[in-house]
Amino acid sequence: MDNKIIKTILKLLIVIGLIYWFLVSIGLLGAAFKGFGKGFAETLLTTTNNPFVGLFIGILATSLVQSSSTTTSILVGIVASGVITIENAIPVIMGANIGTTVTNTLVSLAHITRREEFKRAIAGATVHDFFNLICVAIIFPLELMTGFLQKTAMFMSSQFESIGGIKFTSPLKMVTKPTINYIKNMFLDLFEASHNLSYILILVVSIIIMYFTLFGIVKVMKSLVLDKTETVLNNILTKGGIVGIFAGIIFTIIVQSSSITTSLLIPMIAAGIVTIEFAFPVTLGANIGTTGTAILASLATGNIAAITIAFVHFLFNFIGVVIIYPIKIFRTIPIRLAKGLSELAFKKRRYAIFYVTGVFFILPALMILISKLFN
Repeated sequence: MDNKIIKTILKLLIVIGLIYWFLVSIGLLGAAFKGFGKGFAETLLTTTNNPFVGLFIGILATSLVQSSSTTTSILVGIVASGVITIENAIPVIMGANIGTTVTNTLVSLAHITRREEFKRAIAGATVHDFFNLICVAIIFPLELMTGFLQKTAMFMSSQFESIGGIKFTSPLKMVTKPTINYIKNMFLDLFEASHNLSYILILVVSIIIMYFTLFGIVKVMKSLVLDKTETVLNNILTKGGIVGIFAGIIFTIIVQSSSITTSLLIPMIAAGIVTIEFAFPVTLGANIGTTGTAILASLATGNIAAITIAFVHFLFNFIGVVIIYPIKIFRTIPIRLAKGLSELAFKKRRYAIFYVTGVFFILPALMILISKLFN
């Protein structure tokens, strides 16, 4: 066998190994945040009937647990128990859609020591943030005025109420979960007296693994992908945005996580293999795909509130894509905003830190605190 082919196969195996540990690091990051924030998130979700505060609660709670699926699952249980109404839950769902983008934005920060990579990575990560922020800016006031999401979701849920659900198992979660659980349980057993200390160490380990795996993925990918291959890849994939959207939907349904789909794009964007223009439709597909398993799971419960909340999540994401993506002037806005932020972060990297902490944690927490003080 040719030495060049052997080297290529070895590099591909190294990339697969690095991607595995990168996915483990994302799982550990989520486990650490859930350890810190799940109880707090549950308390948060039951504390308001103000739609504006509900929106910020959704952002903060999801940023803390690193998963819109977790927030939605908790919310479904709370709504089903009658603690809050479907109407009050809808703004929280919208906030959860913004909060779930924090994972890939945190992943992009792992490139912070390599300026050019970081510039591309932060643009690729935040295009998802800006798209969801724009969706909320358009759909949230419309929902407050008309209640169209709730009405449509309730009609859909009434049609599907008696249909059973189907459970999918994510192959990526199957292969990474044993390693994630082993590392997590190792720290929890070592520091039985203080679970908080365990979760802090899990967080530190996840960041270290993420940093080194991303560095390795970018380095190996750059050596694997020649200029000609890169051009062909971009030409094929950027021609059809619809292809990218469907690819994002299908992949996200399979892996059961929009965070995994969007986070896997970050090292490819950072390496310059994939452009932000290609990544954007895949991200939109991930937004829709992430609602699929929740719908199937809710159908299995037969609970009308659970089914309605799942359909609200789907409708919000689907309508957002339909409103923004087909119109060129609209779909360029999130890309321009993401590139603008990346330019600022390239000059002063602290702007990226301010953005992440401000949008996902400080601003929502302040707004919730202010509302409590006034109440």
